[in-house]
Order: sequence, then structure tokens, then C-alpha cells
Amino acid sequence: MRRAVFATSATIAGVVMLLSLKPHHQATPAAPPPTAGGGTSSGTGAGTSGGATPASGTYRGQTVDTRYGPVQVEITMSGGHLTGVRVLRSPSENDRDREIASFALPKLTKKALAAGSAHIDTVSGATYTSEGYITSLQSALDSARA
Repeated sequence: MRRAVFATSATIAGVVMLLSLKPHHQATPAAPPPTAGGGTSSGTGAGTSGGATPASGTYRGQTVDTRYGPVQVEITMSGGHLTGVRVLRSPSENDRDREIASFALPKLTKKALAAGSAHIDTVSGATYTSEGYITSLQSALDSARA
């Protein structure tokens, strides 16, 4: 009987401790919306009117603060298609951040170029970095279409 009471008490204490455990991530403020004209076009508009078709050129996405550091990309548009993505900022505070970024960012870039949009899946093991990349990519695409 004593054994059952002890086991039950230990189980309850363990469950309470697990439920009270909170992750220690930093609260980050919502990123401001991209401003019109935030992209830096280095090409010509080539007959674009109204913003429905992206102009050719390069456009910077907003810097997105993730749990592990900032992420920012720059895209190149040509003929209304995404032709290049360059990572300007990535998490690099420690060796682990650099390791995750080094395997995740090339995969994300490959996926983005294949999809031609920001509608891509995150990379397993690099969720926060992936979400920052996708958000920055989408803001750059929005600037291209503005």
C-alpha cells in the first residue's frame, strides 16, 4: 500500500513539474509591414503597370528577428520570375546557430527558387530560421509587386 501511495505521489509531482515547465524564448515584437518602395530596383520596369507583375531588379526583404537571431534575404526578379535569392543576415551568435544556418539556408533557397514563391516548407530542425527566411522572402516579393 505504501508503495502505491509513493508511486502515485511521485507521478503527480512529475506531471505538475512538466506542466509548469515553460520554454525560455524571447518575446519579439511584431515586425513592421514592408513599406512601399522598400525594394531597390536595379533593373527596368519593362512595361509593368499597377504592380500586378513584378518588375525586374533586386529587392530586399525585411529583417526578421527569430529566437536565434535575425534573418534577411534579397531576391532577384527577372521577367516577373524569381531568379535568385541571397541571404544577407542569418543567425550566427554561436557555432550551433551557424551550423543550422549552413544546412538550412541552402535548402530553403533551393525550395524558393523551385517554387518561385514563399510558399515553401520549413526545414526540419531549423523551424525558427525557416520561418524567418520565409517571412523575409515574402516581404521582398511583396516589395517587387508594389
